[in-house]
This record gives sequence, structure tokens and C-alpha cells, in this order.
Amino acid sequence: MSFEIKLPLFEGPFDLLLFFIERDELDIYDIPISKITHDFLDYLKHLEQMEIEVASEFILVAATLMKIKSKLLIPRPELDENGEEIDPREELIRHLLEYKKYKSVIGELTEMEAARMTKEKRGNIASELKELSKAEDVESEIQDLDLYKILKVFQRVMARYAARTDETKHTVVQYPYTIDQQKNFVLDKISFKKRIPFTEFIEYKPDKIFVIYTFLAILELLQLSLVTIKLGEGFNNFWVEKLEEIPAA
Repeated sequence: MSFEIKLPLFEGPFDLLLFFIERDELDIYDIPISKITHDFLDYLKHLEQMEIEVASEFILVAATLMKIKSKLLIPRPELDENGEEIDPREELIRHLLEYKKYKSVIGELTEMEAARMTKEKRGNIASELKELSKAEDVESEIQDLDLYKILKVFQRVMARYAARTDETKHTVVQYPYTIDQQKNFVLDKISFKKRIPFTEFIEYKPDKIFVIYTFLAILELLQLSLVTIKLGEGFNNFWVEKLEEIPAA
């Protein structure tokens, strides 16, 4: 089982960066990347020492800070379309300003939600349910439901359950045939003739279970090389022949 530990001050990496900026009274438009990167990485190090899993967004922002720091240390300024130098911190500053704006709005919404939860809801639930039932044309009596009606319905359901006669029943039938019995039957039949059509077994006893057991017995005899089958005349018909035993040398 895993547990998620949420620090109360820092909901995310930008929340942590804003904390550093406000704590040290830094200019958000001129962030000292070296210092804020050091503080950010130091915070992540403390999380690892406490064996708290560091979220991927914190690692991404840490990598971004280190990238910005390296760009500022290397004297190779990038220029925009107008030939002006591009500040590597520009994108980070824009994200921080957007996060700060939305964070302030979320705080106001949270206060409004808390104030709303302390107020009593308006409206007449019974009247609204009646109007909804009329609008949807549904015959519902939920608005007039009471304990007595619930008990009456429960009694009727239990009475129907007790009087139910169409319960499912399972009957196990022991068939008077076995595979071994039908194997002997087939061998006995073909001992008087050279070959017998399968239809003759069906005509002997036109019972479905008897025919199935006989067919399975023929398959086993075929596997044991005691009989062979050949294509016969008619639809789905075949000849069953007894294999002659090869005398031992």
C-alpha cells in the first residue's frame, strides 16, 4: 500500500518557487537564478532524505532551472527576430506570473465555497420531485413515500418469494451405456460381417444417447487400431470394418 504525503505549503514546484521569491522579497521579473536554483535543489534533497517520493514536475522544474543557470553562465546570448537579447528566464517568469494569478483566484473560490457550505439550501424538495415526475411523465410516488408503504411492499415481495413454485431444478440422469460396453457391442456386430454401415447401428436402436455412445466407441476402437472406417454410401454414412490381426513372426 502506498501513501501520498502532501506538504501544506507547496502544492507544486511553482508554489515552492513563489515561496522562495516572497520569503527573500525577490523581484519576480529579475529572478536570481543561481540562488533560487540552490534553494530549490536543497529542498528536493531534504525530501529525498525524508524518503518522500519527489514528483516528476519538481524534477522537471529543477532541470529547467539548471538549464537556465547554465545559459546565463555561458556568454552566448540568443537573439530574437528584432535582434534583441532573449532572457533565458522569460518563459519561467511567465509561468510563475500565470500560476500566481490562478493561485489567488483559487484562494478566493475556496473562501466562497466554505461560506456557501455554511448556508441552508433553498427550495422545496417534495414540490420539485412532483414537478420532475410531471415533466418526465413518470408515475412515481417517491414524494409520498413513508415507512408504512415500504413495509407493505416488502411483505408483498417476501410473500411472492415464499409462494414461488418455478424454482430451478437439476436432475442427473444415469445413462444405461458405457464406452466399454459399446466397444464390445461394435466388435461383436462386426465379427459376423466383414463390414457394417454406421446407419445399421442407428437402425438397431434409434436412440440419440445410444448412437452417441456407439460413435464414441468406434472412435476409440479406431484409435486402438482394432477397426477402420471407409467412406460409405448415402449422406453422412461410413463403413466400419474389423482389422485383421497380423500373426506374430
